[in-house]
Amino acid sequence: MLKGRSLIDPSDFNRDEFREIFDLAHEIIENPEKFNKSCEGKILATLFYEPSTRTRFSFEAAMLRLGGKFIGFSEPNSSSAAKGENLADTIRTIECYVDIAVIRHPKEGAPNVASQYVSIPLINAGDGGHQHPTQTLTDILTIERLRGDVENKTYGFCGDLKFGRTVHSLIKFLSNYEGVKFIMISPEELRMPEYIREIIKKKNIPFEEVEKMEPYMSDLDFLYMTRVQRERFFNEEDYIRLKDRFILDKDKMRYAKKDTYILHPLPRVNEISLEVDNDPRAQYFAQAKNGMYVRMALIMKLLGIK
Repeated sequence: MLKGRSLIDPSDFNRDEFREIFDLAHEIIENPEKFNKSCEGKILATLFYEPSTRTRFSFEAAMLRLGGKFIGFSEPNSSSAAKGENLADTIRTIECYVDIAVIRHPKEGAPNVASQYVSIPLINAGDGGHQHPTQTLTDILTIERLRGDVENKTYGFCGDLKFGRTVHSLIKFLSNYEGVKFIMISPEELRMPEYIREIIKKKNIPFEEVEKMEPYMSDLDFLYMTRVQRERFFNEEDYIRLKDRFILDKDKMRYAKKDTYILHPLPRVNEISLEVDNDPRAQYFAQAKNGMYVRMALIMKLLGIK
């Protein structure tokens, strides 16, 4: 049972524990009515120090669909953080009112620090350019829905791999499985951080770092697109120079296999052309919906609800 646990990093749970969450998420998708009172009487706090649409809404929708309620804030200026309150005091106060909390913060490691001050389960909804474990759960559930399992597949990651916390979390997770291969497509300036490359090397996982998309499209089972994140850049000129480097359009999709699926954590800017949306291989909006179901399963497991 995972009661009392927090999910800050993908390494916090083992494969069997994650398997419980995925199996429950699949069950919720097949029979959602069965779970509509599972969290009756429970309250979730959503503490978002950074903007969010999908992650915040999916957590709030997840709690409502489980019969629970939520309270929180969508930006720090609407909380006492605007008055200078530190994170430890905020999270200690929130613990007085809720059963479980979700936090997104611009500083790497902030959710881990917050988790040391509370006994309720705490979920990391993204910390700077570091980790985004519940997006990883969303991604894995989507992969399973489309292809049955995650093993023995080639995954392409394209765009901002330096600051892309969703990519970092997903690669860490996939590195625990057999037969995976990574193709990492980015400009030199946005290559994968060294600590992620070290994880891949330690697991003896084959990978390539390349700067062009088209030659590798036919090798991929999944292509995970990411936006170049303006908010992570210190220099506006660098952002402008790199932001349109990779754009997936209808022409490039011709190089992909018939069962190469396109994923994206969203939001997108222009890295996926709107014309791709009508391609059945484009699965990023289904991916967003799966995020609600897997977060329903995670909330239940962390609260010890069967």
